[in-house]
Amino acid sequence: MSVTAVNPESIPHRGLITVSIMLATIMQVLDTTIANVALPSMTGDLAASRDTITWVLTSYIVAAAIMTPVTGWLADRFGRRELFMVAIVGFTIASMACGMSWNLNSMVAFRIMQGMFGAAIVPLSQSFLLDINPKEKHGQAMAIWGAGIMVGPIVGPTLGGYLTEYFNWRYVFFINLPVGILAFAGCMAYLPGADRRIRKFDFFGFAMLSLGVGALQLMLDRGGEVDWFSATEIWIELALSICGFWVFIVHTLTADDPFISPSIFLDRNFVTGLVFIFIVGIVLLASLALLPPMLSNIFGYDTITTGLVMAPRGVGTMISMILVGRLVRVIDARILVTAGLSLTAYSLYMMTGFSPQMDSALIIESGIVQGLGLGLVFVPLSTVAFATLPPIHRTDATALFSLTRNIGSSIGISIVTLFLTRNIQINHTELSAFINPFNDKLTRIVPQDALGPKVLQVIDGMVNQQAAMIAYVDDFKLVMIITLAAIPLVFLLRKPPAAQPMEAAAAME
Repeated sequence: MSVTAVNPESIPHRGLITVSIMLATIMQVLDTTIANVALPSMTGDLAASRDTITWVLTSYIVAAAIMTPVTGWLADRFGRRELFMVAIVGFTIASMACGMSWNLNSMVAFRIMQGMFGAAIVPLSQSFLLDINPKEKHGQAMAIWGAGIMVGPIVGPTLGGYLTEYFNWRYVFFINLPVGILAFAGCMAYLPGADRRIRKFDFFGFAMLSLGVGALQLMLDRGGEVDWFSATEIWIELALSICGFWVFIVHTLTADDPFISPSIFLDRNFVTGLVFIFIVGIVLLASLALLPPMLSNIFGYDTITTGLVMAPRGVGTMISMILVGRLVRVIDARILVTAGLSLTAYSLYMMTGFSPQMDSALIIESGIVQGLGLGLVFVPLSTVAFATLPPIHRTDATALFSLTRNIGSSIGISIVTLFLTRNIQINHTELSAFINPFNDKLTRIVPQDALGPKVLQVIDGMVNQQAAMIAYVDDFKLVMIITLAAIPLVFLLRKPPAAQPMEAAAAME
């Protein structure tokens, strides 16, 4: 059965459709980070321990990761409009259920539901915005979509902290109700439908991909808690992940009607875009994961102050995306991506100059520069990655795009957290080695007979602070190197033809 392309010029109420879609998207993206700061408050109410409360986050991440790849098949089988509205309703109801949870088991169950329903929202929103806008406006559409995707994780912890501190942790989930109702009403009224395409469901391929993705996400999320490869659990999850991905790849290349068509990966722009969005996921979420604990533990900022200091990063991102949405039509996207990666690397270089004695000025400046850089990367990348891909593959491709970004985020957070923990220990050992009665420089400042327990406690606190600061700086250097290493990949992108009507590609089966 062929797919009939939607003519973007004939779609009324494009602005209202965009608002409705973005409300749902921001609602889903916020929930990936908004609950993080509420975990300590949940612990007592849900009768959970510090170790088990993290399943509130893990369950959501794993469920969303497993269900994201199946978005394309579900959209073809039941209709994209219908799937999107079911996802909004299901996510909103699951959010309310999370807010009414009575123990940890109920919370985890409802978070799994939330992740399963929410998984389709982001890839479908990207697909819809590409469909309802003419090709010459894809850059602006991706700027609007990218603003929601990238600003959401930045605003999430601040909003979650505010709701938890001034209301209750349950409002972290209740806040989704009015947003979900508005998004559903707008989509019900204005979102156009599309033809359905009946295709066989490759259960074996889906099962193997789910095994690979689920085990990988579980390993990345649990690794820091169980000391990584010193735990048998991590080795089992790694083995399951490798086996799942390997069998999935072999099956995809040999099956007659695989779960994901291999022809998607023949598009060089799309494959290169997947690599780039993986790196963007690492840089964006890794730096976001590092900054709040650094500002809290080293600089003594509370949750609200931390949010205010990090807010300019989101402002920089939005300014960049508004500008690049127009620039992408007149400037080669490869130039914009290169400039964005260079700005991002420079911001990380600025962050390597952090010290406990500074004020918040450098934090704000580096955040603005990084926001500008990531915006320059995200919009042209999201545009070019789908520019040469036939629309028939668009929903599957947007699902893979979102999945790759999420996996990159998980890997980035795990890597920087692992290095941070180990480097703090190493730095503390090296710095404390100089704290002894035989160090002349120390005894000149503090006489040997004054080195009592209280003085040593103060010195140990200073050593801990410096050890942590050095570890954070080392992490920023690592992310900077990863960003710089990605710049040569720009040469793999190719500029799409200026005139390539969507209808011709949509006629493909």
